[in-house]
Amino acid sequence: MADGEGDPGVFRATVLPGDPRLLPTVTNAFLGTRVFRDILHAAGVYSGAAGDTHRADVPSPLGLRMAAPGARSPAESFALNTWTGTFSHTIQSPGFTATHQLYAHHSLVHLMASSITIRRLDGSTHPVTVQLQSLFVPQSQDLDLTPGPDFQGAHYIYGRTLVPEVEGGPRPAVHMLWTPIPPSLTLGGQERERRWELLTAVAGSEEEAKRSYRAGLALAAAGSLHRSHVRAWAALRRGCSVELDGPLALRQALHGCLYYLLSAVPPRDSAALPFHGISPGGLSNGTRGEDYWGHVFWDQDTWMFPNILLLHPGAARAILQYRIRTLEGARRNAQEQGCEGAKFPWESAATGREVCPEEIYGAQEIHVTGDVLMAFEQYYCTTQDQKLFREDGGWELVEAVAQYWCSRMVWSEEEQLYHIRGVMPPDEYHSQVDNSAFTNAVARRSLNFAADMARELLLPVPEEWEDRARKIKVPFDEERKYHPEYDGYSPGEPVKQADVVLLGFPLMHPMSAEVRRNDLEMYEPVTDPAGPAMTWSMFAVGWLELKELQRAQSQLEKCFINITEPFKVWVENSDGSGAVNFLTGMGGFLQVVLFGFTGFRITRSSLLFDPAFPDDITKLKVSGVSYLGNKLEFTITREEVRMEVTETSQDPLASPLEAVLESGQRFPLWEGMA
Repeated sequence: MADGEGDPGVFRATVLPGDPRLLPTVTNAFLGTRVFRDILHAAGVYSGAAGDTHRADVPSPLGLRMAAPGARSPAESFALNTWTGTFSHTIQSPGFTATHQLYAHHSLVHLMASSITIRRLDGSTHPVTVQLQSLFVPQSQDLDLTPGPDFQGAHYIYGRTLVPEVEGGPRPAVHMLWTPIPPSLTLGGQERERRWELLTAVAGSEEEAKRSYRAGLALAAAGSLHRSHVRAWAALRRGCSVELDGPLALRQALHGCLYYLLSAVPPRDSAALPFHGISPGGLSNGTRGEDYWGHVFWDQDTWMFPNILLLHPGAARAILQYRIRTLEGARRNAQEQGCEGAKFPWESAATGREVCPEEIYGAQEIHVTGDVLMAFEQYYCTTQDQKLFREDGGWELVEAVAQYWCSRMVWSEEEQLYHIRGVMPPDEYHSQVDNSAFTNAVARRSLNFAADMARELLLPVPEEWEDRARKIKVPFDEERKYHPEYDGYSPGEPVKQADVVLLGFPLMHPMSAEVRRNDLEMYEPVTDPAGPAMTWSMFAVGWLELKELQRAQSQLEKCFINITEPFKVWVENSDGSGAVNFLTGMGGFLQVVLFGFTGFRITRSSLLFDPAFPDDITKLKVSGVSYLGNKLEFTITREEVRMEVTETSQDPLASPLEAVLESGQRFPLWEGMA
């Protein structure tokens, strides 16, 4: 799309936000920074032991700022272009423009690039100089760095993190090459335009850093470095396209969420590169004391993952492989609690050991283990990828989670049901409660999936898995027809965030429309309005499910309090506190569009859809929906739903998809047929 003033995918400003945390981020699967910041982060590179583990600060040469002190009446402007994945800063004076572009290369993931272009606008022949202000110092509080020999004009430093996450564990290596930053750049008197490329390559080995830097130099020499990035980014955006006709603020929010979340996923051709998970504030944030120190929570598996799965199952698989890679750490966590199987940490970094600095969350917020397994279930239902489970460690994880839940339950003679006691539910205002409705429901779902997966793989199904799934207590008030949050919950008690409402979606716990409504009615007025940003999206999805469009819209509008101007950076809490660049909130918002407006539900046998959207939206088009190896495009208006198969499965044994109407009518779906 053209870069125009009215473009909902280009965020412009003439003044930067006063709070530097609200500056936009440029990120790919391996590197990330906030614009004008003097540090960057590399995926999986943490320093500090256990509760002190945080993303290691890597000094960044990219945080430079242009200035033109000699210019007459210079006008500054800033833009984040979500179509090209590029941030730009422009100084315009009557005689010239100077533009600084910054991006994290989407296909060369070990490379970040900065370019300065000076272009003359008049017929003058005097030199034009811009100054480059930089705070860069090649030192870090988290890395033991040593200078090495220059390489093809680049400076070089290398070293390791200072403190391993676990005693005797690895200390990740960092190798960085960067183009030296001159104090100023000058366009000569006879030159009309000139461009300078400033490259930074960061990798875990000298060989990879040099390979990436060399590749960047070659592309820059051919004049195609930025173009190659834009091409890779645009291909991702095309394959994950979500467009709607509706209010500008909603379309801008949608483009912002897609930009920040897709920036965090691996490119399509990077299967060999290990992925290190997505933290609530993304890779650009997570220094010590900031944005939960870059740890990975249930936010990844519950709030971000479903959107990624629907549009980019390869990236979804990489997220699951991160959990498989950390399974041994999760087994140790379970052992330390006196349990069998694997307990995933409330906060995870590189090893899967618990790195939450406050013990209560790691000990009690155990629903995260079920949240992880629900992502595996959604993935299998959407892809039927048995290889992940048969060959790549998925089954071992499924089995270990089922074993954990069985060992964590106790039998109640009085109720003749299994209980899970002493937990903290998603609502963190309550702790040490018994039978959290969400925790127990997600444990039941874990056990049912484990049994189903065993049958799929022709493995024996332990009888206790099915027995405990049948007999676990999920609190329900027969008189009021709603789910109490836990044993002893009193109606009207304040709740921090979405909790019981998650039973309806994404858990799809069996319940009638009456109970679904009662749960929404019970918890909506008592949920803290200052709670985290993702909460209201789940109320919106619930009301959309019940076709209560006005109520859904009022909940969706609450999300906008957490979106800051001008770069659509989300804050976790409406008062600006908590994580910034809050991908969790963005994930919830995208689920309203991708699962609420469309009514998509991933089940064992089908992808259901039942669209509904508020009055101010007239059309929604979702391209690149992935289901069983096929790509689908949905165009939804008030009058009709159009489906087109844009790519068919490459599996020769796969059956063609069918659309099944409520009436029972079936329509085969062939490629190119709408």
